[in-house]
Amino acid sequence: MTFRQGGSLDTSGVSGGGRGGRGGRRGMAVGGGVGGLAIVLVALFLGVDPGQLGLQSGDTGGPQSDSAQEFQAHIDQCDLEQANTDTVCRIVATTESLEDVWTTQLPDQAGMRWVQPHTTIFTGDVDTACGAASSDIGPFYCPADQDVYLDPAFFDQVLVDRLGGSPAGAAQMYVVAHEFGHHLQTKLGDIRRSQQDPQGPSSGAVRVELQADCYAGLWAHYATSTPAPGGGEPLLESLTRSDVDAIIQTAEAIGDDHIQKSGGARVDPDSWTHGSSEMRRQWFLTGYEQGSMQACDTFGARL
Repeated sequence: MTFRQGGSLDTSGVSGGGRGGRGGRRGMAVGGGVGGLAIVLVALFLGVDPGQLGLQSGDTGGPQSDSAQEFQAHIDQCDLEQANTDTVCRIVATTESLEDVWTTQLPDQAGMRWVQPHTTIFTGDVDTACGAASSDIGPFYCPADQDVYLDPAFFDQVLVDRLGGSPAGAAQMYVVAHEFGHHLQTKLGDIRRSQQDPQGPSSGAVRVELQADCYAGLWAHYATSTPAPGGGEPLLESLTRSDVDAIIQTAEAIGDDHIQKSGGARVDPDSWTHGSSEMRRQWFLTGYEQGSMQACDTFGARL
């Protein structure tokens, strides 16, 4: 997936975070506590024991003020050209593309107005309205503060090196789009289903994750044709077969069965929280090929 050359980015919806905090960006939401943290734990991108991935809390962290300031300086200088080669800038540009697509599609398909989540790029540890978290757990979304949290080191250290996902930029963008899918589920009231039925191959948790994959596919369906605000050109100018293959490779790499095999454990469907490799591939492709929120009804589907 290639961003068109040239052009500035609106970086106001993305900020840098650091070890132990969010740089004083805004106050913590009230009422997160244990309940909010439980939602995050079932909404984590990987759904596995962080220790199995070989990362230690704070591996990439530095002093809170330094890491936050460094990330913020990096974010503020991002433009579209850099988004094709730089992970942080690619995250920023992807959030803007997601905003363009969902600002159009959510009113058209669901009669609702899109409200953009905030995105925090951090390293080491970070405080959220759902509780403290570290880079170990991978990308996640906190419903209590409606914020997507991403550590760029995850893509190489875990997604590619440990799980066999694709190093392509399209794969990283799919991760971001998946987390934005959880934000949409929060707005629609579906995110709570993951708590009500947290494990098993056809559980609510799995259905929530597969729907987020489907919503990521829906974004990919429209990303290259949705104009920027004011009728400008779409931020993305191409989506190739190799891009789709890279996303599928990554979706399969983070299937529960593949993760269990990779960790030397037996495949145990009763413990699944995110779905098998085949499920994740299938639901991304459903969103990508059909471009329909109705087609993403994993709760009514037979799994």
